[in-house]
Amino acid sequence: MFATTATAAPTTPTLELPQPTGPLPIGHRQQHLVDHDRPDPWAPEQPRELMITLWYPTAQPTGEPAQYLTPAESREVLAHLEGVPEVPDDILSTVGTHAHTGAPLLAPRLPLVVLSPGFSHPRAALTGLGEDLASRGYAVALLSHNHESFATEFPDGHLTPCLACDPFDGQKVVRGRVADIRFLLDELPPHHTAAARAHRRGRPLDRRRQRRAHPARRPAHARRDQPRRHLLPRARPRPRHTLPARRRTPAPARWHRRVLGRTWSHLTDWRRWLTISGTSHSSFTDFSILSEQFGVGLPDEPLDGHRTATISREYVAAFLDEHRRGIPQPLLRGPSAHHPEVGFEDPAGS
Repeated sequence: MFATTATAAPTTPTLELPQPTGPLPIGHRQQHLVDHDRPDPWAPEQPRELMITLWYPTAQPTGEPAQYLTPAESREVLAHLEGVPEVPDDILSTVGTHAHTGAPLLAPRLPLVVLSPGFSHPRAALTGLGEDLASRGYAVALLSHNHESFATEFPDGHLTPCLACDPFDGQKVVRGRVADIRFLLDELPPHHTAAARAHRRGRPLDRRRQRRAHPARRPAHARRDQPRRHLLPRARPRPRHTLPARRRTPAPARWHRRVLGRTWSHLTDWRRWLTISGTSHSSFTDFSILSEQFGVGLPDEPLDGHRTATISREYVAAFLDEHRRGIPQPLLRGPSAHHPEVGFEDPAGS
């Protein structure tokens, strides 16, 4: 996140996310889910709780603008960031967004995208991407993996800290996140996804029927930044698309080659490994843009935050349009003169 030396800002900055690039206005809702059949892996005396942010296209952009973070979440997140100038501790609750809370859903059948934030990041860090995909006609569900971010506030006001941060257990994190996503897919509210009517009648999501009706809408997986090695070999065949950070090296870092060289051949379906020069771990979150609005320079992220967001949005949307909607995307075939920062790599070195 913000990790550099900064000088105090003379005035409180105005923070705002970039405008979504799709043609549709956006609705927004929050959902609190409790899995009473599963103890929280980080607090076993409690059932697993999740907060979900939902974005979707709407024809009636009415309602209050969606809040980025609550004031309590903002205070906790800022307390964990380095190099932030002296600003009000609730400033991240004032970030300008483009979705309208409670706006009606545009249509009952929409292709679904599930987003999962990076470890320790609040789910709000992917708001820019979620809004952009919703403006392009997708329903987007973003999970907050409880106790894995600096702060998550629930509707009753209680705030949970990052119990998983110290000590870090990557295997446990991955197992919990897989279970969280499975639970989410079974609990999606009736105003979302192509299974809306089935949920209204109390029936679980029938993914097989969705696939038969929409052959192009099979599961697909896009990851921004490095994948977890132990997830890849056992993964079921499905399209995969990764956007790892790349700083100044002309080829993937040795870590990429060592890890993915052992796993790339296990991904037997369509796959792409793209690198973006001048980026680092946080480049693919809203914090890259917000840090610039704070007046904080990031020496390991020389690529402008808005440029990174543009590239990331276009490639993720192209991936989803091709594999969820069946629309061929030339952008995914090879290097583009419009995006010289993007490299198509072969982690196996073949």
